[in-house]
Amino acid sequence: MISIKQINYALAVAKTLHFKKAAEACNVSQSALSTAISELEKQLDWQIFERNNKKVLITPEGLLFLSKAKNIKIEVDELYDLSHLNKSPLSTPMTIGLIPTIGPYLLPKVLPEVRKLYPDFKLQIIEEQSHVLVDMVKNGDVDVAILALPFPVEGLMTFEFWQEDFYWVSHKDECPNNLQEITSDELELEKLMLLKDGHCLKDHALSACHLSSTTSNASFNSTSLHTLIQMVAGKLGTTLVPQMALDQLIYNDSELAAVHLNEAGPHRRLAFIIRPNYTKTRDVDELMKIFSQQLKLHCSKK
Repeated sequence: MISIKQINYALAVAKTLHFKKAAEACNVSQSALSTAISELEKQLDWQIFERNNKKVLITPEGLLFLSKAKNIKIEVDELYDLSHLNKSPLSTPMTIGLIPTIGPYLLPKVLPEVRKLYPDFKLQIIEEQSHVLVDMVKNGDVDVAILALPFPVEGLMTFEFWQEDFYWVSHKDECPNNLQEITSDELELEKLMLLKDGHCLKDHALSACHLSSTTSNASFNSTSLHTLIQMVAGKLGTTLVPQMALDQLIYNDSELAAVHLNEAGPHRRLAFIIRPNYTKTRDVDELMKIFSQQLKLHCSKK
């Protein structure tokens, strides 16, 4: 009979395409993992993996098996989670995925309160881009993820907890005195610098300004808002940042000015995404409440 252990081992090999790395991820010896995979293939009467000393490949039959195995793992994990239904909120470990344009600005605002209210709560954070996190939620690699919407999340449920607008950031020498609002028509597009393609923040900023993906400054592409801000401080251009990030990126730098983007909002919406059958929705509800309260508290001070 195929065991859950064998399924987990096979999924680990499929993820790493490396038996040694898969064994390390599963905290077993490579020989134990290889033996379990070989026994599994013997039970199936066909190979899941082709392997030699240099590489591991997944067979066509293996792809079919692994697809079903992922679903089985998710179902089994949810069965185990049922034992937590009667426990108090945030009393069991949770893995949350965040995108790089949310994590560094959200976590400092909310984690102190989470730790204060639930000192024994064990939280693991994984940072990836949005499309990776969507797959990780679907595959059960993370419990939940926090994304900026709109973003395609077919097959998953979304729970919004925050809405915000963008702010145009420039060097003070290049910002008119007492400017409080700016429209997209007033932006100097040749100076506008945004994150490189693949970051949803760029898509949301362009959408808020009713601009195409070819509009921003193509001579500089960054994967970091911090890098963009340093470029702005050096008078090399301007950028757009979300309200949540202003305190960390702008307000401690007397050389920078932040002006609200006067376009119909909200410009982006933050939400938890979960699988439809995820059993620990009470934990998500509690985190949403804390996150929303703390964001309102911090952003109202600005």
